[in-house]
Amino acid sequence: MIKNIMLKTVLLTITIGWMPVSFAAPMTTTALGHNSPTEYIDAPHLPYANPEAPTGGTLSLDARGTFNSANKWMTTGVAMIGTDYLYDTLMTGSLNEAFTMYPQLANKVTYDPEDTSWIIYHVDPAARFWDGSPVTSRDVKATFDALLNKGPMYIRSYLGDIREVQILDKQRVKFVFESSDNKEILLTVGQFPIFAKSSIDTDYEKITLTPLMGSGPYKLGRVDAGRAVSYVRDPNYWGRDLMVNRGRYNFDMIKFVYYQSDEIAFEGFKSGQYRFRAENKASNWATGYNFPAVKAGMIKKETISSENPVPMQGLVMNMRKPIFQDIRVRKALTAAYDFEWMNKTLFHGQYERLQSFFHGSELAAKGTPSAAEMKVLNPLLPKLEPLQRQAVLAEWQLPTSDGSGFNREGLLKARQLLLDAGFYYDDMKLYQPNGKPAQIEILMTGETMSGVLLSYIRNLKRLGFNATLRQVDGPQYYERMRTFDYDMVVDKFAQSLSPGAEQAGFWGSTTADEVGNSNTVGIKNAGIDTVIEKLGNAKNRDEIVLYTHVLDRLLRAGHYLVPLYGKSGTNVAYWDQYRHTETLPTNAVGIDYWWADKEAEARVNQYLKR
Repeated sequence: MIKNIMLKTVLLTITIGWMPVSFAAPMTTTALGHNSPTEYIDAPHLPYANPEAPTGGTLSLDARGTFNSANKWMTTGVAMIGTDYLYDTLMTGSLNEAFTMYPQLANKVTYDPEDTSWIIYHVDPAARFWDGSPVTSRDVKATFDALLNKGPMYIRSYLGDIREVQILDKQRVKFVFESSDNKEILLTVGQFPIFAKSSIDTDYEKITLTPLMGSGPYKLGRVDAGRAVSYVRDPNYWGRDLMVNRGRYNFDMIKFVYYQSDEIAFEGFKSGQYRFRAENKASNWATGYNFPAVKAGMIKKETISSENPVPMQGLVMNMRKPIFQDIRVRKALTAAYDFEWMNKTLFHGQYERLQSFFHGSELAAKGTPSAAEMKVLNPLLPKLEPLQRQAVLAEWQLPTSDGSGFNREGLLKARQLLLDAGFYYDDMKLYQPNGKPAQIEILMTGETMSGVLLSYIRNLKRLGFNATLRQVDGPQYYERMRTFDYDMVVDKFAQSLSPGAEQAGFWGSTTADEVGNSNTVGIKNAGIDTVIEKLGNAKNRDEIVLYTHVLDRLLRAGHYLVPLYGKSGTNVAYWDQYRHTETLPTNAVGIDYWWADKEAEARVNQYLKR
């Protein structure tokens, strides 16, 4: 849509890769979509926002573990939850679209559709930090210089295509990329928080509870070290009237209360210590909401649907350990997991078996490979192990049991796979081909997964493994995860409807040995690397879907983790003081667009006083 013409620059909405372009001149646009339409460019507000929502009240939520830092963008310390409320990003996304960005700190961008090796972000002259100082291109450059040189390894990898960040003038900052292949990097750089340069220069690598200077809608409020943290709404927030922010950030305070276990947290919710809870425990959802406040009508329960893929939650096998190198061992460990019995006994039948890394979405691979998928797969097949090659070409189906709790068929299959891999038994104990005992330690923190893991360990012991569960406190757990110090561990891989270059952080060979990265499995597979590169360079939506299907097949067939369980949609429970629009976002709960009903909040407070 043409808006006007300025200095030979056309101002319009462009969807990168969505439609063919043949312009020779750079384009200036107020919205960007990566193979996704920009539906709300002319909207007064987002469709799931209530611009008339009252402000006030407190949103209180729970968190796990502890914290000792206000900066999650460095390599040390354990950051407090919620710091994203402190900062604006250059642009911000819609919760109804796959990958579309609208103005926030930047009010427009300039780029060349025929040469996407650069992009210029125009910082809004009205943007201000909390202290009233203007946000400028110097702050943007300083932020990205810090992220690329001092940030977590997975962030450095994710932003690895940035060659240079140039200051053009006070308001314009230019990102120059290594090539024009990665189209989504143009939007990716707009997703990161911007800090004040003065704060970066003095405090970026300090482990402190004082945050870097930001421009976001909230400031840090009271901090009870390691136990609770609050954020207070900034009444002078510069961006409150931006289209994406109308009807957003309505609570005067957002508070997170920390607990060491989910069981204790649930008791805290019952007593009103916090009042909004995402319920991830099936037994609680099925039978736990029968306490007095529920009977008095003070608690609401909702299941909020989502079109996003169900996050893949699985027991990761650390490929850096020799015991997991053989695909037959990994396949055996998957066969030992008895989902049907656990779902019936522990989960009240509420969960689904995750048959895909993109379960519940159009991105999930189904049936046998299509002709288009085979065209991508054929050059990769020689690089795969025979078992992986066979599984890639077949219709995928995880093992199923009769739900009796014995899983006899699965364990027999697992035993044969182990024997085929050279494992052997001596005096009822299982040994690796090198003569070492078959020993596996599963790492965990908290209590939430203990029932699942202990049941799984019983099956591993039936196979002859010396299997143990190692429970550690939060700081030790985070450090061991950061340094990949585990045999098996539960991890969760959340995906969007527009996967791309970030997949390298999850599954790419280059990230497997980078401390602090997200490749917790330690995958090094040339075929997977090839498909991730193709996915990052996808030219349209059809290619995103195609390459994601192929990636899904390769990941499943490698048996890199034991898929556990998941659920389409999110179960939430909350004290009856929160409200939302009738139409919620399609891809998220959208809690930032909810608000407090002051009269209802007063009733809840009165009830809790009793």
